Amino acid sequence: MQRDINKPEIIITKRQRLLEVYDGGNLVKTFRIVLGFAPDGEKEVEGDGKTPEGEFCVFAKNARSKFHLSLGLSYPSKEDAKRGFAAGLINETDHDQIVEAVETGKMPPQKTALGGEIYIHGGGTVRDWTEGCVAMRNEEIEELFEVIPIGTKVTIVA
Repeated sequence: MQRDINKPEIIITKRQRLLEVYDGGNLVKTFRIVLGFAPDGEKEVEGDGKTPEGEFCVFAKNARSKFHLSLGLSYPSKEDAKRGFAAGLINETDHDQIVEAVETGKMPPQKTALGGEIYIHGGGTVRDWTEGCVAMRNEEIEELFEVIPIGTKVTIVA
C-alpha cells in the first residue's frame, strides 16, 4: 500500500468481511477480515461476541499487542452511550465520560457494561474468532499499522 496517504479513512463491511482503506474518497486497498465469534447484529453488551457498528476513530496504536499489532477504536461511541444510558446499562457518569472522550479523540471508558477494547489487530483470518474486534493476517495489519494515524475515521457497517 502506498505510504503517503493524506486523508485516510477505513470502511469495514461486516457482511462481506472486508476492510477498505480510502484516501480522500479514493479506494487504496481492500483487506479480508474476520469478526467477533457472534458477528451478526449490533454490539450491545460486554461479552456478546459482536463487532460494533457505527462511526469511530483510531485512538491508539499498539505495537506490543498480544495480537501482533493493533489499532484501538473509540467504542463505545456517543450513540452507544445514549442507548446504554436509556436502557439502564450504564450510569450518567459513564455516559458523560464516553461522550467527552469521543468528542476529544481520547479513549472512551473500556470497562463498562457496553463493552470496550475493540481493536483492528492481527492474529489471522481463518474464522470469526475475536471477542468483537476486527482481525487481519499479521502481514496485513503491519501494512495498515504503518499508514494509519491516530484520529483516522473508521466506519463499520452491517
